[in-house]
Amino acid sequence: MPPLTLTPLQNIPLIRQGDHLADILLNSLRETNLNLQDNDILVLAQKIISKAEGRMVNLADVIVSQRAVDLGTETEKDPRLVELMLRESNEVVRSRKGVIVVEHKLGFICANAGIDHSNVMGDGEKKEDFVLLLPEDPDASARELREKTKQKTGKTIGVMIIDSHGRAWRNGTVGVCIGLSGIPAVVDERGWQDLFGYTLKATIVGVADELAAAASLVMGQAAEGTPATHVRGFPYPLGEGSLQELIRPKEMDMFR
Repeated sequence: MPPLTLTPLQNIPLIRQGDHLADILLNSLRETNLNLQDNDILVLAQKIISKAEGRMVNLADVIVSQRAVDLGTETEKDPRLVELMLRESNEVVRSRKGVIVVEHKLGFICANAGIDHSNVMGDGEKKEDFVLLLPEDPDASARELREKTKQKTGKTIGVMIIDSHGRAWRNGTVGVCIGLSGIPAVVDERGWQDLFGYTLKATIVGVADELAAAASLVMGQAAEGTPATHVRGFPYPLGEGSLQELIRPKEMDMFR
């Protein structure tokens, strides 16, 4: 098995709406002294996708519903922010002071509907009033970037979009996959044999989330300025995957 190598890409500028990410990433690969090869993977922070796609919202423009006011009072959160959470969600799963956990429209469970304020700065007098929503269709975003990269380089690669999520039973956030193209989301190892000939019966590996967590380590969470990582040596064959493969069906969710 070849070594798995993750290299954060250098000199990526602050992304703005309408920026051509494929060109920016290819330029960054050159500045990082990397030549793209078949079966490489690019892992991107959700923020640069959302910014390029114009998913920034000025809280001053948000019209607040009574439900958002009530939930904001209960959780001590800005009702304008709560209103956006409600719009981006299928349902509120849990809430308490300081925390609102929802089922996002994309299907996964997350805090605050994935709406982020860190490393987000808008225009105008109150730049701090801007927040960033998740991409509307991260799988489509990954697919488009993958196709554009192939058009420009001729290389067949995988593209993954990641975000930081908390977990119900453990402290700390970790990187998770929220969109992908050209990469398996899960690998079903049922039927495989272990070192002693035992046949695996229940092992389905969330390989996209495993890679997302590894990439998050080298990309950082604060002022590192490295929202993209190049990956080489992924230990599974590339292939089509989707976010939905990573989401447990609601009827099989034993903890809601």
